[in-house]
Amino acid sequence: MDSGTEIVTLCKGTECELVCVGYRRARLKEVIFGIIVVLSLGVLYLVTYWKPVWRVVLTCVPCRLCHADRVVLKDSTGGVFIEEIIIVDLTDGSFLDGVVDYTYTAHQRTASSSDDHSSLTLRTRVLLKYFDHKHVRYVWKEDSNGFVKLSGLDVGVKCQEMCENYHGLGALERVNKQSLYGANSILIEVKSYIRLFFEEVLNPFYIFQIFSVTLWFCDSYYIYAACIIVISTISLGVELYEIRKQREALRDMVASAETNVSVFQPNGEIVEIESHDLVPGDVIVIPARGSMMLCDAVLVAGNAIVDEGMLTGESVPVTKCPLAPTDADEIYSPEIHKRNTLFCGTRVIQTRYYGDAKVKAVVVRTGFSTAKGELVRSILFPKELMFGFYADAFKFVIFLAIIAAVGMIYICVNLVLHKASTRDIVLNMLDIVTVAVPPALPAAMTVGTIFAQNRLKKAGIFCISPQRINLGGKIQCFCFDKTGTLTEEGLDLWAVIPVKNRSFLAPVLEPHLLPPEEHLVKGMATCHSLTVIEKELSGDPLDLKMFNSINWVLEEAGSETAKFDLLMPTVVKPIIHSAYSIDESNVAMVESPFEIGIVRQFTFSSGLQRMSVVVRMLGVDHMDVYAKGAPEKIAALCNPETIPDEFQGTLHKYAAQGLRVIAVATKSLDPKISWHQIQRISRDVVESDLSFVGLLIMENKLKPETSPVIQQLKRASINTVMVTGDNILTAISVARHCSMIGDDERLVTVTAQPPEGDTPASIKWEEEGSSKEEGSTTSTTSENDYGAIQSYQSSNVITDLCLRYRFAMSGRTFGIIHKYFPDLIPKIALGGVVFARMTPDQKSKLVEDLQSLGFYVGMCGDGANDCGALRMADVGISLSEAEASVASPFTSKTANISCVPTVIREGRAALTTSFAAFRFMALYSIIQFVTVLILISDNTKLSDFMFLYADLMIITILAVLMGRSAAYEHLVAKRPSSRLSSANNIIGVMIHIVFIVLFQLTTFFYTHSQPWYEAPVITGELDSKSMDTTSIFYTSSFQYLILAFALSKGPPYRQRIWNNVPFLLWLVLMVILTLVLVIYPPPFMVSILKLDLFPSLAFNLTLVGMSGINLLFVLLFEDFILHNHSFKNCSKRTFCIAEKQKLYRKLQNETDLDVNWPPVGEVTTARDHEGIWHVGLDIS
Repeated sequence: MDSGTEIVTLCKGTECELVCVGYRRARLKEVIFGIIVVLSLGVLYLVTYWKPVWRVVLTCVPCRLCHADRVVLKDSTGGVFIEEIIIVDLTDGSFLDGVVDYTYTAHQRTASSSDDHSSLTLRTRVLLKYFDHKHVRYVWKEDSNGFVKLSGLDVGVKCQEMCENYHGLGALERVNKQSLYGANSILIEVKSYIRLFFEEVLNPFYIFQIFSVTLWFCDSYYIYAACIIVISTISLGVELYEIRKQREALRDMVASAETNVSVFQPNGEIVEIESHDLVPGDVIVIPARGSMMLCDAVLVAGNAIVDEGMLTGESVPVTKCPLAPTDADEIYSPEIHKRNTLFCGTRVIQTRYYGDAKVKAVVVRTGFSTAKGELVRSILFPKELMFGFYADAFKFVIFLAIIAAVGMIYICVNLVLHKASTRDIVLNMLDIVTVAVPPALPAAMTVGTIFAQNRLKKAGIFCISPQRINLGGKIQCFCFDKTGTLTEEGLDLWAVIPVKNRSFLAPVLEPHLLPPEEHLVKGMATCHSLTVIEKELSGDPLDLKMFNSINWVLEEAGSETAKFDLLMPTVVKPIIHSAYSIDESNVAMVESPFEIGIVRQFTFSSGLQRMSVVVRMLGVDHMDVYAKGAPEKIAALCNPETIPDEFQGTLHKYAAQGLRVIAVATKSLDPKISWHQIQRISRDVVESDLSFVGLLIMENKLKPETSPVIQQLKRASINTVMVTGDNILTAISVARHCSMIGDDERLVTVTAQPPEGDTPASIKWEEEGSSKEEGSTTSTTSENDYGAIQSYQSSNVITDLCLRYRFAMSGRTFGIIHKYFPDLIPKIALGGVVFARMTPDQKSKLVEDLQSLGFYVGMCGDGANDCGALRMADVGISLSEAEASVASPFTSKTANISCVPTVIREGRAALTTSFAAFRFMALYSIIQFVTVLILISDNTKLSDFMFLYADLMIITILAVLMGRSAAYEHLVAKRPSSRLSSANNIIGVMIHIVFIVLFQLTTFFYTHSQPWYEAPVITGELDSKSMDTTSIFYTSSFQYLILAFALSKGPPYRQRIWNNVPFLLWLVLMVILTLVLVIYPPPFMVSILKLDLFPSLAFNLTLVGMSGINLLFVLLFEDFILHNHSFKNCSKRTFCIAEKQKLYRKLQNETDLDVNWPPVGEVTTARDHEGIWHVGLDIS
């Protein structure tokens, strides 16, 4: 590159990091390129179509980005892309509000003329320059002299500014912003069949097929060429139909009907615009009866009840409240402020505000930048697969091409010596390429995957990324969410435990018997996000269970609540039975005067792990606060003098039994605080100095399928890990009960603390008791025998890792270790079994950490908080049919983890079949290659129908039917091989080639040795009817069938060959037909195939016997030698290959030898100035 070349990294340090190089068109190079394209008959154009970056290099010159008209981008996976730079002229705009930060000026001299004279005028142009990559826009910024990723109001905007400074956009400002942000739409392009056809046909595979078919027609090989055309046309038609059908389904799924939206003007006037004209900064009105959100917007006034099921998989309506900044410098973030944000693709059920005031929201993101847009982009541009099988297959094809080149030279020399015509020499030289590199090879490799995908579909498991089926066969570690995945979705309230005088009272199994004046009862009645939708109480299942257990009622805002305040939204009150009721079956329900109004709600935050409400009781002059959440979080906010001394012991007691524990606390506010003040008070002030009032004990049962599946995976040497947002003690208990933590495994809880002042970051290692709670069937009849609540069957299982210790930790600890002890992460990830209180980002990070150890990682979850990890994993299985889960490679209709072994078994079967099909097709090409070379030396060749018999009757049909082999019923500890380039496989192929050459040459020379043998006459043209041709044809036909049988091995990954009935029947039929051709061929077959019959039946039987010996050799080698451990070691030594040890195995060996790991009972501290403790692990 010249000195003007500029290489820039965009979005450095993020997952969308891009290396960017600028290019501009060069007219001279374009002309030269066009001439070469014409001279090469379009070959150069075709090559640069496959490699677009080569076309850029050949037609453009590198330059600085400021002068570029296109960019070459390279992402973190090595993918290379070319994007055109677009320049928009905004010179005629009257003002540039909203886009001025992204414009730059350019000066242009223009000619002006008049009657008297002409002159040059210097004109200043205002320009906007950008390029789009994967539906993300990168805009030129003059001040930074480079492209930056365009963001909306979701980056760098203060919450206070969002609430106070955004009042609406004018028409001109919106038009300018539309030039910058584009239309607010998520459009999935559905290509026409014509365009799809040309894109597919220009694929190298089809180009090679076109070349082969053309060659066969020139060589008068019409029938097979016609068959290939028919098969390829049908295959291509089905493929185009499926591609278009999938695109149409995706388009229909994400499409939203265009509608009008009410927006505010700067003067406060409300106007309607089309939804696709929305831009960040618009202030929209949310209709009272709700609507579908077509952008991401943050609420700034009023409340909204939203159904986020299409994005999160949760069927529970969520209450969204207006953004209320607690700090003047607080920066808005959709992740942090998700309870204030209405996301695109969700449905607003209804809104609430006071009087006639409008519910308002500020648009922060539009189009593909929205949450829904990000989801769609992840589907359109999935993570690139890094699977060695496909890379090895490409290398092997290159090896076959090299063999073809050698064959071309051999054929050329022989035909020249035999004085063949130039046409015959060229045709035969080109024909050997199609023999050595079979055109059907890629198709044969995918057959097993297609059959596996269909079997998964029948099992209720849908796959949108078929290539990942093969990856499922290599899974070594599987991560699971807990709630809704391992355990039932809903929770049952087992009991409540009130606190009195800093002591826990006995568990109360029927909370409705408690007096309504109890703080614990009032907290259960008010501290929730329930709402009434169409006269039905709706909300979080946990909140519903809690509220219904106390027999209270909830009323929305209306005339009955006016006695509290004109602005009071919600009232709750208990229901009592009338003392005068005589008929118990018709109990009169009398509402008590005891009523509580909910003044303000601080919604649940997964980051804070709590929620709170401000309430006022009828007839009381002050307001109260009630908070509920994770016990450790609530306790930290309470006055220590109100927390029972036995708090930790009680918490541990119930959490260790797999129960979910929720704490409740309260406090009274100063009577001087008014309603208006409470609307502006910060959450931190409200949630402080609380008084602890009790615990709620929720029961979360394991799904019946969980334990058997976990045990099955562990017996198959698949490491299992729990990744959950729940309490660590609850998670540990569930892990023990489902056998994720074995009876013989020692568990170490890891707790990390960040640095404080002069105190460095530290990690505490404590060994947990490994005893498992004994119990029987679930029961709630005895409050003193809670061990009988539920029982989870377990059994001793084995694991491939055989680790002495397993680790359990919280998401907070995981984050601290990542930041201050990064060198410990490999060991932590290797031994980790329970990761609790994990955020969605941390779940994704854990999957990435496991992959960096060399694991193929699976992930199974049911909610939107798992979506990132599902996409990051090699095999992600969603148990939810929510829109967000469509981004997962696999989706199961069965809402339990029984689908996991099914996917792995089918993956192993598909991978084994792909491996066998590749070897079968490669060795078939070698057999035919050797046949052609042997015969060409004798100036003979196979007849067209001999080729047709082998190519169509034997190879094509058997290769397709081979893929029908179903998955074996059991998972075994050993995983199938996927490396075609392994020393063992290379030696195996070479030995098979030796068998092929040996038996064909033996046949050739044995035929020549017969007294009745007649040598072919050399005439300059190849003879297709000779004794050599016939004998070699017989032997090669048997060799095809032998390989098909030997490579159709059944267990431990596929069912036995006799279970694949169509394959076995066709194989037997072809064996019989070939035997008939050898021993007693029908006259019409003799004529069609151009067989030269032998006068000796004994000779024919000898050929059959030699093929039998060939079969014994191949079976002996495949079943007893190839997979023998000693043979594998010998293969490695032969090629001087030291198989690269996976990092996780190397790490396991190191930890096994390190008697000081882990440092149980000790505290590890960061000792250097960067806060990183280096553990001496070389992970290079």
